[in-house]
Amino acid sequence: MLFSRLIKILFLFAGFLAINTASADIYKYVAPDGGVYYTDEPAHSQFKLIIRSRPKNYSKAYKRYKQNKKKYASLIKVIAQKHAFDEHLLHAIIRAESAYDPHALSSAGAVGMMQLMPATAKRYGVTDRRNPAQNIDAGVRYMKDLLNMFNSDLKLAVAAYNAGENAVLKYKRTIPPYPETRKYVQRVLSFYNNKS
Repeated sequence: MLFSRLIKILFLFAGFLAINTASADIYKYVAPDGGVYYTDEPAHSQFKLIIRSRPKNYSKAYKRYKQNKKKYASLIKVIAQKHAFDEHLLHAIIRAESAYDPHALSSAGAVGMMQLMPATAKRYGVTDRRNPAQNIDAGVRYMKDLLNMFNSDLKLAVAAYNAGENAVLKYKRTIPPYPETRKYVQRVLSFYNNKS
């Protein structure tokens, strides 16, 4: 019984990892009987988002990210200076999140250059998530709060930006074991260290 359930879980998870390569958000639900279910279309609110994919148009935006980066470089510089935030880190996050596309939209509902979810936008007073200045300003303030929360541990703050601070806290202040989050942390740090 336990073995067959484990096989079913592994089969489902492998299938959804394959879906994730096609940019699907993955949700997880643990039923009262201990059954674990993964889906890209949650049937009810007890499914929890565990893997947030890149925006639907990320690949298209990435092809012109250098042009977009140049277009928004002065705005990014001003906002980074305003909040005494590392400009290179801000570029790395924006590149990983949206490839500098202010109209980026994920299937989970994250919007804009820093892929703000509705709750995060509301928390930081954003009225238009597609407005680059509002979006970047809120994303920087959120990232600063995460750095404070995790004692300036850059890897944990970046993981929390992707998976949510509660996920990092749930796993006792370690990077959550979500493949997409781990890849995201590596991607952001690679962009940050290369400063390109």
